[in-house]
Amino acid sequence: MKEYQLHRHILCIDLKSFYASVECAVRGLDPFKTPLVVADRGRGGGSIVLAVSPYLKAKGLPSRCRIHEIPEDLPIIFAKPRMSLYLEFSTRIIEIYLRFISEDDLHIYSIDEAFLDVTSYLNYYRMTDLELAKRILSTVLEETKIHATCGIGPNLLISKLALDLESKKAPDFIAKWGYEDIEHKLWPVTPLSEMWGIGHNMQRNLNALGLYRVGDIAHYDRLKLKKRFGILGEELYFHTHGIDMSLIQDRLKMKPGRKSYGIGQTLFHDYYVPDIFQIMLEMVDDVCRRLRHNRVGAKTIALGIGYSKSVGGGFSRQITIEHPTANEKAICDLCLHLFKANYEGDPIRRIHVSVTNLEKRRYYPYSLFEDAEAILKEERLFSTIDRIKETHGKNVINRASSELESSTVKARNERIGGHNA
Repeated sequence: MKEYQLHRHILCIDLKSFYASVECAVRGLDPFKTPLVVADRGRGGGSIVLAVSPYLKAKGLPSRCRIHEIPEDLPIIFAKPRMSLYLEFSTRIIEIYLRFISEDDLHIYSIDEAFLDVTSYLNYYRMTDLELAKRILSTVLEETKIHATCGIGPNLLISKLALDLESKKAPDFIAKWGYEDIEHKLWPVTPLSEMWGIGHNMQRNLNALGLYRVGDIAHYDRLKLKKRFGILGEELYFHTHGIDMSLIQDRLKMKPGRKSYGIGQTLFHDYYVPDIFQIMLEMVDDVCRRLRHNRVGAKTIALGIGYSKSVGGGFSRQITIEHPTANEKAICDLCLHLFKANYEGDPIRRIHVSVTNLEKRRYYPYSLFEDAEAILKEERLFSTIDRIKETHGKNVINRASSELESSTVKARNERIGGHNA
């Protein structure tokens, strides 16, 4: 069984500068010769750039920055984000993958990245994994005009490392690694955050132990890593040796239920009391709609507030109640409680509301101090609103307060993932 897990043929495919490449494709432009940026200039110079073309990346422009950070001497083509278009392209490309392999051997990692286990198909196609990777990438390019990069390895981890650390610089955008490549290709990597799975916080903690290259972790005491970081420390040790026993097929079998629902937004300008309460209520509406749709209630409610960059900081607090709820008023009251207990009066630029500790709702345990009839009436009302929105669109019916200048709900309802649809 271990041999089966250790020696697979995995392709990790990434669509190069995906959003920017899609915008170039629909315009008939070459992304390697076009200075295109995907960003909404209508939201001001502080708006986040979602993607830049490979041409601009080659000139040193980061793929994630603010509009005002782009050099003014570049003849930039600005493309307003169109998330529905990017989803359409992503779907077309996934359909191409499924011509070559079964759905059971495909793991969609993100809108622009996927893992393909081609182990069982090489004899059928009479190709090596490298040859099949080239065939798939050329098909994607021919049919969608989107360039892709690919890492190939004997497991999920190594294919991803080959993708991130070598393929994007390779002439044909393909890199193949084996276990024998770990020592001379992975171990010299520094800073540590260059390795998949190590974030900046973990890097800081590892640096404090005197570990600066991936090889330093590989030669560190495994038990000390486990004692310091728990199971993640032990997993990290094995990963620095290229060991990963997970299978795409196993991931597909593990269909865990949703563990949380949340929504966050960066505000267009600084908010204060009482306008921030309008935003909070609209976000609670969104979270509660998802709770009702999935017939679950939440026992833990969390509120996060980020202050304006001029002052910095903020807070994130949560509260746990005895019985799960999907009631709008109850959850909003809890968010207000957390807000009033922690807010320091500074200008607010970001807010996040989330619910966790979910349970299936079977009955509601009314207390002696609650109006059961009013709660049932409210639940029927919101369930009716949910059905109307699902049939006719999210903006067909909203609270009257959505007409206030402070409201953002209409604009959010017209977006996908917080961006223009």
